[in-house]
Formats: sequence, structure tokens, C-alpha cells
Amino acid sequence: MRDQLGPVMERVLLAAISFAFFGAGMVVMAACSRIVFAMSRDARFPAHRLMRRVSPRTHTPVPATILIFLVGVVLMIALPGAALLKLITASTILPALIYCSTIVLYLAVRRGLDRRKDAFHLGRFELPVAICALVWSVASLFVLASPAEALVPVLIVVGLLAAGGLFFLGLLIFDRASLEAEPAEARASTS
Repeated sequence: MRDQLGPVMERVLLAAISFAFFGAGMVVMAACSRIVFAMSRDARFPAHRLMRRVSPRTHTPVPATILIFLVGVVLMIALPGAALLKLITASTILPALIYCSTIVLYLAVRRGLDRRKDAFHLGRFELPVAICALVWSVASLFVLASPAEALVPVLIVVGLLAAGGLFFLGLLIFDRASLEAEPAEARASTS
């Protein structure tokens, strides 16, 4: 940047990039803490009694926010080398995997879904659009996960999926009622 734009423009752009990264990090931290809070509110997260607490003054889920911050710090310390790049790559693989799974699930159950009379639908284009979305998601996953540099991010994603699977298995074995009830019913039974 300095060679092409000069030192003043380099500093301006670096400040803008730093501001953008900080903003993106804050958005991710807020979104993740709200997911932890929502799962805790529905009694579907470890330590849900603590994680569903909300500050009476700020009306924010402080314990959930602190947890997400600490997980981010631990990952930054634990990962060797370019940790930020590995976390960014992992954070792109996981949503692509979730989107792909959602499309596969939709294709599996779409015939049994109810249709509302005036709701939006794609008509005869529904299946081709869903198949195109699946192909795009699989291609995205391939591009993100196939390079040798993606090994650590893929391992992070596999670790997160394994942890989530173990927690789900624990709920199935020890608290099946929380999975068989609607979230509002689960909240009422654990309050």
C-alpha cells in the first residue's frame, strides 16, 4: 500500500481495516453470546442456569458474553502461528457446513411440509433452486476445506462438531425431556 498509495493513505487504510476487524469481531461476539443465551434460556446449553442470566441494568447476557470472549482468547493463545487466519477459515467452513446440512434436511422433508395459502414459494423452480444451492454449498465446502493450509481449521470444526454431538448425546441420555419439549415448555419446566 505504501508503494502504490503513499504512507498517509497506508495509515488511513490500515486504520479503516482495523476498525472494520474490530467491528466484525464485536458483531461475532454479540451474535455468539446471544446464541449461548438463547440455548441456555431453553435449557439446552451446559451451565444453562448461569448462561441465561441477564444484567438487570444493561439487559445483556453478561455470563454468555464473557464465555464467548474467553473461548476466543483461549483459541487465539492455543493455536500455533497465524491463529486469526485459522479461526477465520474455521468460521467460514462451519456456516457453509450448516447451510449444506440445512439444504439436505430440506430436500429430505420438503414433501411433508405444509404450505400456507398466501406464502411465498418458488413453484416448479423449488427443486432446481434447492439442488443448485446444494451444489454451491458442496463446492464452497470443497474450496474451503481442501487446501493443506485448511487442516487446522477443519480440525477446529470437527472438534466443535464432536463437542456438540457429545453434548447432544448427553441430553439424549440424561435430559431427553428437554429435547422432546418445545423451547417454551422447556423454559417452564426448568424455571
